[in-house]
Amino acid sequence: MAKSRTLYVCHECGAEFPQYFGRCSACHAWNSLEEQVEQPAPTPSQRFSWSHLPGENPEGLPSATKPGQPRASFLLSQISDQSQSRMPSGYAELDRVLGGGIVPGSLVLIGGEPGIGKSTLLLQVAHILSHTKRVLYVSAEESGQQVKLRSQRLEVATDSETETETETETKPENGNQHPPTPTADPFTEQLKNRHPKVESAATPITEQDLYLLPETDLEVILRELESLKPQLAVIDSIQTVFFSSLTSAPGSVAQVRECTSALMQVAKRENITLLIVGHVTKDGGIAGPRVLEHLVDTVLYFEGDRFASHRLLRSMKNRFGATHEIGVFEMVAHGLKEVSNPSELFLGNRDDFSPGTSTVVALEGTRPIVVEIQALVSPASYGSARRATTGVDSGRLLQILAVLEKRVGIPLSKLDAYVASVGGLKVEEPAADLGIAIAIVASFRDRVVDPRTILIGEIGLGGQVRPVSQLELRLREAAKLGFKRAIIPKGQSPADLGLQIIPVSKVIDAIIASIPAQPPTMNDEF
Repeated sequence: MAKSRTLYVCHECGAEFPQYFGRCSACHAWNSLEEQVEQPAPTPSQRFSWSHLPGENPEGLPSATKPGQPRASFLLSQISDQSQSRMPSGYAELDRVLGGGIVPGSLVLIGGEPGIGKSTLLLQVAHILSHTKRVLYVSAEESGQQVKLRSQRLEVATDSETETETETETKPENGNQHPPTPTADPFTEQLKNRHPKVESAATPITEQDLYLLPETDLEVILRELESLKPQLAVIDSIQTVFFSSLTSAPGSVAQVRECTSALMQVAKRENITLLIVGHVTKDGGIAGPRVLEHLVDTVLYFEGDRFASHRLLRSMKNRFGATHEIGVFEMVAHGLKEVSNPSELFLGNRDDFSPGTSTVVALEGTRPIVVEIQALVSPASYGSARRATTGVDSGRLLQILAVLEKRVGIPLSKLDAYVASVGGLKVEEPAADLGIAIAIVASFRDRVVDPRTILIGEIGLGGQVRPVSQLELRLREAAKLGFKRAIIPKGQSPADLGLQIIPVSKVIDAIIASIPAQPPTMNDEF
């Protein structure tokens, strides 16, 4: 009979050691090793295998001839894809991040800072899907009464708020025509056409097929999943459930690894979609071992500023869709509301023609978002110049400042430089280099960039403006929002979208084209 052995596991990175050390040699964290007893490996009868499942299975694979008999290999074309049709979540923004909807039998891990809205989002999704699906909400952090109170708070955002918003949008002002409604995202319209029953996330919350299980013991949770057989289950959260057979505390590396593995086996066997909430560390990563992110199919991060109302749902891993896709939500008094046109959210007041402002088109996954960049250049108050950024990569800023000083001749080494993106959206791709550079030069010269101009291009170390990917997609988004001119890298020839295209090959050419001799007047309408 196999014997258990003692290991020391780092609770920061999950590294294992045969003896105790004061500092983890993998992540260099101090006092992070915890003693754990490794249980003996399970017998072959306890292990999970797809090839030993008799009869029909959720993957639509050819069945084994006898129970327990291993299945031979088969052609990929023999697998039925009927059971893998995606189901809508009720939020077009969430469906976009997931690649078009929720895949049955998948494991989705959602992480984020405390209070960012993870549980709120999943509870709203669970309520919406409970109208057509059987849903189980496992609350390992709250009691049943607490979840009920939270659901009652979300219930207010239903008919009354929807009617109020409808009256506000349709009521004419001073007898004039109805104000124009913002252009909806084509992806949102496509999802609504595909799933007409799920048109809005403001569906009245009712207890249809929504079951609540306030439990932390994983064995009880697994029995409930196998007996209830829901189409969707929410685990809130993975760091608070535990295996009673393990001696380590809930949230430890061993507990998170074993609990996730057991949940994955049940989800794949019963074709249950699992939405799992994960805590994050002080560095922003998912708490627990790295194997947690490897076991699940999709990893989503819920981001946001506690001083702002909008939230970003970002895909970091997705086996069924594009990575780095984002969905935009807004936190209101009664929960989360999706933002179908995020470009309007990250555009500042276009009537305020202040110096040091430019506009770029950032690409998040397959979604173009128009973002306003603001820069401020001022004399250094102390001996060395300061460089500070908000939403912009600090390394890119230092590189752009060096190019402007060396290739353009602008003395910036003794000046403080502050660069920020409106709304706090993280703009990390190189295509925003040109807009950042123009904003810095405009602030240095105290001039105004035409707010009807969009800037797209990567800046090389030699001062060149390099081509970017998906240029036509970016320009189409700019044209939809009413921009008139676009300064783009020379050599790229996009389709005619009604924009005045100005190709440039050097940064100095972009400066001349974007900062005219006379700035636009206040009478010019955007």
